[in-house]
Amino acid sequence: MGTAKPIIAIIYDFDKTLTTTDMQNYNFIPALGMTPEEFWGETGKFSDKTGVERILSYMYMMIVKAREKGINLTKEFLYEQGKNMEYFDGVLTWFDRINEYGEKKSIKIEHYLISSGTKEIIEGSEIAKHFKAIFGCEFYFDPQTKLPVWPKLAINYTAKTQFYFRITKGILDVSEDNALNRKLVDHRIPHRNIIYIGDGMTDVPVMLLVKQNGGHSIAVYPKGEREKVEYLYTDGRVNFVARADYTEKSDINSIVRLIIDQVSIAEQIEKKKQLLN
Repeated sequence: MGTAKPIIAIIYDFDKTLTTTDMQNYNFIPALGMTPEEFWGETGKFSDKTGVERILSYMYMMIVKAREKGINLTKEFLYEQGKNMEYFDGVLTWFDRINEYGEKKSIKIEHYLISSGTKEIIEGSEIAKHFKAIFGCEFYFDPQTKLPVWPKLAINYTAKTQFYFRITKGILDVSEDNALNRKLVDHRIPHRNIIYIGDGMTDVPVMLLVKQNGGHSIAVYPKGEREKVEYLYTDGRVNFVARADYTEKSDINSIVRLIIDQVSIAEQIEKKKQLLN
């Protein structure tokens, strides 16, 4: 019988799940001398006109607009754009608090991020250190100029499901495809031990997949805007809806702790069964 602690993976979206708006809105777009409405408006028009997929469109527009403004869009510049973002209440203390609760229940908690946002910006944020792995849209940077020349990775709403499977199987290297597609008898993290937290339409495929596989999906919403995600619950896409409040006495804190309790009890029952066999 193994002695390793069971693992619960909490997977998060980033924009409007942990932060109050899109990550580019805080620093990057103002650095261009634009408003978010102007940048995202031009991105949408470009996508509609050219047929370029919307995630690829915003990555392209980041390069084009930075060049127009004489900004060197290096990794280092993007890291700096991750500073001073606004998080929902309780986010900064959430990770350590949930880890400690898991420890009390003899459960190892691992945090993962799957975002259609810019990975380099996320990596510059003060919460990046809490994630075992961050999956986000990345640029390939020319080794000589240090500037982006091509998308290295683009994650739209359906592509998020791939990273769910990578997490359950423990295959976090995005260049490793053979092992990902290989059938496993035992996953590193059972599907039932997955919690997914997201805010809306871009999360629906993965939230539904998590729920259908016996895990738990939670749709979050800003204060006073429950109607934005209520349909996800009534349509059977998620297990819970909760305000995007990560403080000690919040609903989401209670929900996640209950799920940890459930996993802990299930593990204890399984151990008892093994002792009787």
